[in-house]
Amino acid sequence: MTEPDFWDDQQKAKEVTKERQQLKDHLDELSRLEELKDEVSVMIELDEEDETGLEEVKKALFNFEEELSEALLRNMLDEPYDENNAIITLHAGAGGTESQDWVEMLHRMYVRWIEHRGFEYETLDFLAGDEAGIKAITMLVKGKYAFGYLKSEAGVHRLVRISPFDSSGRRHTSFASLDVVPEIDEDIEVDIKDDELKIDTFRASGAGGQHVNTTDSAVRITHLPTGIVVQCQNERSQHKNREVALKVLKAKLVTREEKKQLEEQQAARGDKKDISWGSQIRSYVFHPYTLVKDHRTNLEIGNGDKVLDGGIDPFINEYLKQQMMG
Repeated sequence: MTEPDFWDDQQKAKEVTKERQQLKDHLDELSRLEELKDEVSVMIELDEEDETGLEEVKKALFNFEEELSEALLRNMLDEPYDENNAIITLHAGAGGTESQDWVEMLHRMYVRWIEHRGFEYETLDFLAGDEAGIKAITMLVKGKYAFGYLKSEAGVHRLVRISPFDSSGRRHTSFASLDVVPEIDEDIEVDIKDDELKIDTFRASGAGGQHVNTTDSAVRITHLPTGIVVQCQNERSQHKNREVALKVLKAKLVTREEKKQLEEQQAARGDKKDISWGSQIRSYVFHPYTLVKDHRTNLEIGNGDKVLDGGIDPFINEYLKQQMMG
């Protein structure tokens, strides 16, 4: 990096700088784990005959195990876009108000998880439910490895409960889907021709039908060759909304192409592994018993309220471990 001509090739320089930062992060992580290990060892030596210090030792051991587990998990995230921010979209399935309420519950779950992780998020698009809940919502999740973690959440989420909207108190099943793509760097080339785009503008509105503004600033873009539709109404400027919508479209096209290549590789190898992102991945049952089950890993958690409060890390961890081993 100290060579005079290092920055002549901007793309190569960026790759080297990124790799250097990754190595530095790994070394810092190892140093931190070494410090925690030494701290635990010292505490055990000092308190081996002192029962009053046992709780402190347990606490230090727990902290070390948490840090180690997190480090091991991050080491599983080595795909090209795993470190990137994530763009997630929740869509209500068939079922009207029931499914729209389920989307709002899932939105809250992911917001809690984002906050627990110390990440940030920005709402790019929002479509309120007819009577309650949310029909669709798109968010940009900002944080290192956001895509690496959240890609395991893509698919259909199923809810079984006694409906609060049914006066007869009957059990209802609702579905919602989550789509996840990485935020793509600006310098990655994606061939999007103007004549392949259908661009519509409309009046932006927020939750409860309140107008964000009184002009047609919201933008919807349809990519005609693939049928992919994206929209954005977060910004007050139509130009900015178009810019963000194109960014989301770019990410979806890159992800679509990589998925296609993966399918072709697996077909050539005769690999029967299911790589569909559209299948039902998890059931959240609240009647006649409480259980959240991931259908890919068979991991079950009995405390459904904790899961809906953002406690989805066990599902993410188990899925990533299975992918690494598989």
